[in-house]
Amino acid sequence: MGPLAGLRVLEFEAIGPAPFCGMLLADMGADVLLVDRGQDAGLGVGGERRHDVMLRGRRSVTLDLKTPGGVQAALQLADRADALIEGYRAGVMERLGLGPEVLRARNPKLVYGRMTGWGQSGPLAGRAGHDINYIALAGVLGAIGRAGQAPVPPLNLVGDFGGGGMLLAFGVACGVIEARQSGHGQVVDAAMVDGVSLLATMFAGLRAAGQWTDARGVNLLDSGAPWYDSYATLDGQYVAIGAIEPKFYTALITRLGLHGHALPAQYDRARWPELRVHFATAFRAKTRDEWCAVFEGVDACFAPVLTDAEARVHPHNLARARHVRVDAIVQPAPAPLFDRTPGRVRHGPPERGAMGREALADWGFEAAQIERLAALGLGFSAPS
Repeated sequence: MGPLAGLRVLEFEAIGPAPFCGMLLADMGADVLLVDRGQDAGLGVGGERRHDVMLRGRRSVTLDLKTPGGVQAALQLADRADALIEGYRAGVMERLGLGPEVLRARNPKLVYGRMTGWGQSGPLAGRAGHDINYIALAGVLGAIGRAGQAPVPPLNLVGDFGGGGMLLAFGVACGVIEARQSGHGQVVDAAMVDGVSLLATMFAGLRAAGQWTDARGVNLLDSGAPWYDSYATLDGQYVAIGAIEPKFYTALITRLGLHGHALPAQYDRARWPELRVHFATAFRAKTRDEWCAVFEGVDACFAPVLTDAEARVHPHNLARARHVRVDAIVQPAPAPLFDRTPGRVRHGPPERGAMGREALADWGFEAAQIERLAALGLGFSAPS
């Protein structure tokens, strides 16, 4: 099941990007064993464990890493893993006696994935932070927002997940492929500030070409261009347009009923405010659904701005089965799609220790070895 079937990943409980990485790997078939703390440490979303949907597809054991027995048990688990992912601040795993040098001396092929905001080195490596801080220092937050207004945090999608968990998952996959060729693992230092910078690579080229400025809300893709923005409709909803290319722009103008009007040229920046008024006035004349009907089947780079609930039942998303129901919770389905070895969600988030004994057996531990691990403090329970 999944292109990563057979890959063993040891994941230490964390928040945000690290569990997102674990979810991506588990969705694609990796056998991800989650090392949970003995009790809820307040790291998740709160409420029932099933609400921590990014923990789906794992099996769990519990362990106190601050005890000598806990460290010994963790070392033995890491001996059987192909990859490890952890999301602690720089230096924490070393202080616990579980740093990469120790683990790779025992398991030379281990790929050691590290998820932090600032990275394992540099003057900020030990500093606390969250998504908004990392994208700010990367120069990305300052580019998001409208002209003359404060920067707008893009949820925590850019730092935690795009520049964080997804980057770590890519790094771990790359490391595993290389380790299978060389016989040697390595450390994957995935820092959100690095990943966010990487996501903005295209803009380095645009800036060098004189097509992008550091002023917010005046460029082609940041709400500066009137033909790349969202507009209110008659019913108070919104639509989004992105008609960059001339042929799409012509289709947009035609469907808006503005063809033949004395409009400013598409790239006449000085008159963009005037063009924006034409678009805003036109869109306010119909409801969002009426505009959807007008643009149906037309390549004008148009889309309705949907809520999450609306997106779940949109015909395109339904046709591609982009949502699944797990433990009565509708959530995004695994992606990308594979035609031969598709990923899937095997089950919802495990309760602490759930299915741990079965996971240990699958990882090659014999019954006596499992009992010795339990004596070191490793906890597990029957399948939930």
